[in-house]
Amino acid sequence: MRALEKLIADASGQAFHLTEKVPVGGGCIGESYRAKGRERDYFVKYLPARNLGVLEAEIAGLQAMQATHTVKVPNALCCDIIGNQAVLVLEWLDMNALGGGSARNLAEMHAIAQPYFGWHDDNWIGSNPQPNAPCPDRLDWVAFWRANRLGFQLDLAARNGYGGRLQQQGERLMERLPVFFENYRPHPSLLHGDLWGGNAASNSRNEGLIYDPACYFGDHEADVAMTELFGGFGQDFYAAYRETFALDAGYPVRKTLYNVYHILNHLNLFGGGYQNQALGMIERLLAEAG
Repeated sequence: MRALEKLIADASGQAFHLTEKVPVGGGCIGESYRAKGRERDYFVKYLPARNLGVLEAEIAGLQAMQATHTVKVPNALCCDIIGNQAVLVLEWLDMNALGGGSARNLAEMHAIAQPYFGWHDDNWIGSNPQPNAPCPDRLDWVAFWRANRLGFQLDLAARNGYGGRLQQQGERLMERLPVFFENYRPHPSLLHGDLWGGNAASNSRNEGLIYDPACYFGDHEADVAMTELFGGFGQDFYAAYRETFALDAGYPVRKTLYNVYHILNHLNLFGGGYQNQALGMIERLLAEAG
């Protein structure tokens, strides 16, 4: 308790006296709490100490999104090691069910052109590594997606024992990737990278908030696609987004291409229940590719 109080006091420059730690649900790879203090409250996330880099990458993503002056994100206070745990501290925000308020801000962030596909560092998607090194042609999105997204997850799946037809069809899909971009040339946008309903909410003023990012520069459709993967974003969200940043006519097909990355990642994180879903998505894409 005292170590957390000191960490927060040193980072904020203000005294902090912890009165209660209340568990907060929703996380898959760590433990999260509302650290209630006499002065103010904070959100605190704990991971094993070896995962400090995961939390440092989370702060970097939050700060990158915040710097665009578009989407609203929690202010990051600090992260550090306490004992055998890595600790992240963010401002505490009272959150309500997700509304449509964040869509225009998200589209505005996506509309800001970035210099290349990739990111200045590798980071994590859940607890799995997410490689972000730009390709030799830094504007070759197909090469980036093939190497750093589909190819990486398929290789990880093979190491985890998921071979056979998944790998065969995955290889075919990677060969056919250019078909999905014959009439579409995305520009690099700053992406949240892990934008499912559990990483978005509304604040007390009904403004949209997003958090727990896995940021990189990529096709804006990849963020929008993930909002559709597990639900939670209403039709008003998509209508508001399209008013600010139109979606290409090929998006309904490409969203499966983008979401198969996340299903493969879930396979590698949580096991075989996702294998058939990933294979089914890959085979639908191959049928589309002809």
